[in-house]
Amino acid sequence: MSATDRAYRLLLILALVCLSWLTMQAVHELGHCLHAWVSGGSVWRVVLNPLVFSVTYYRRNPHPLFVVWGGAVWGCLLPLGAFALVRAVRPSLAYLFRFFAGFCLLVNGVYLGGDAFLKVADGGDLLRHGSPQWVPVAFGVVASVAGLWLWHGLARSFGLGRDGRPVDRRAALGVATALAIVVAAELLLFPAK
Repeated sequence: MSATDRAYRLLLILALVCLSWLTMQAVHELGHCLHAWVSGGSVWRVVLNPLVFSVTYYRRNPHPLFVVWGGAVWGCLLPLGAFALVRAVRPSLAYLFRFFAGFCLLVNGVYLGGDAFLKVADGGDLLRHGSPQWVPVAFGVVASVAGLWLWHGLARSFGLGRDGRPVDRRAALGVATALAIVVAAELLLFPAK
């Protein structure tokens, strides 16, 4: 493998991990917002900035337990839906969305399940609003295992392992461009305070 091929592989992997992190936060916060709006609440402000953890603030939140669940539920379902759609219409790019869906399942699972013990974010909010501890822990285990299952066998699509395929340079550049656009949009639209 040439140095250029290794550089494209590194670009693809790093850009996809960073893009997945930022997009996962956006989808997670969208889930909170959807549940707030559906349950008669109103959103005051959403913070999505690459320099801070995402957060949603509410003006009114009459059903906080329902709203807390929205983040993790839609934070997993929407990426899975995107993966299924791309797999059906553009199979050559499905591995990127499979990685993203697995990333979202794993991160949301670890986040919610782990915070059922730490009690500083959504997992703690679930417990404060009446959820038994085993519920976010069970969600965390199932989501995390599903995320790892989606990732299984993906290494070769990223040029890793003995049977690694050559990395698609257009995909690497496309993911890096998407990352740059998301970072710029978040910095402009959601300044860190």
